Amino acid sequence: MKPVSARPLNPYLVLAAAIILPGVGQVLNRQPFRGLLFLFFMFLLGGYTLKTAAPDVSLLGKFAGGIFVYAMAIFDAYRHARIRHVVWQHRNG
Repeated sequence: MKPVSARPLNPYLVLAAAIILPGVGQVLNRQPFRGLLFLFFMFLLGGYTLKTAAPDVSLLGKFAGGIFVYAMAIFDAYRHARIRHVVWQHRNG
């Protein structure tokens, strides 16, 4: 008899959490270190673009590096949650 693994969270729930709080999607996917890395680089690149952007650049442009990493963290959290969910469905299907 094969062991039944715990059902992973709904990928849409992980997506919503990742949109609301950066890095939390990775934590919900049981990848807390990955979430911390995304947070670190989000602040690092956001601060870098803030300091190096020209004075006439919009606020969105001044934080473009951090926003880019934030978007990648959202995509990464959803992708991993979706893969985990499909694998779980296939094994327990």
